[in-house]
Amino acid sequence: MAQIKIYEHAPFVQEHRQTISDAIHAASMQALGLPESKRFHRFFALDAQDFMHPDDRSGQYLILEIHLFQGRRSETLRQYIRHLQMQLGEAVKLSPNDLEVTLVETPAAHWGIRGQLGDELQLSYEVTK
Repeated sequence: MAQIKIYEHAPFVQEHRQTISDAIHAASMQALGLPESKRFHRFFALDAQDFMHPDDRSGQYLILEIHLFQGRRSETLRQYIRHLQMQLGEAVKLSPNDLEVTLVETPAAHWGIRGQLGDELQLSYEVTK
C-alpha cells in the first residue's frame, strides 16, 4: 500500500499530470511490487505564491510525500527513490534538483482500509521485501 501526495506548480502539473502519475506508478511497481491497479495519487497544484522554495528550484519542482506500510528493507526503499528519480527524469525531463522525496512508513495496524485495519488485510503483494 502506498498513498502518494504530489506537490507541484500548477502550470507544470496541468501539462504533465498523467505522465507524472505514470512515471511514479512505474517506479512503485518496479521497486515495491505494487500491482497496476493500486494507484493512489493526489495532486496538489499550487500557485507560485503558495509554493515557496529556494531560487535554485524551477517551475518543474516536485515534492513527493509517500506513505507506506512499515516493514520494507532499507535497500528496497533506497531503490524506490532511485527509480522515482530515473522515471521522472526520463518522463518529464525533471532535473535532479527539482525532485524531493519523503518516504513515511507507518505500522500497518495504524491504517484503516476497506473497513479493516491494515494488518488484517489480505494483500496480493509483499510489503516486507
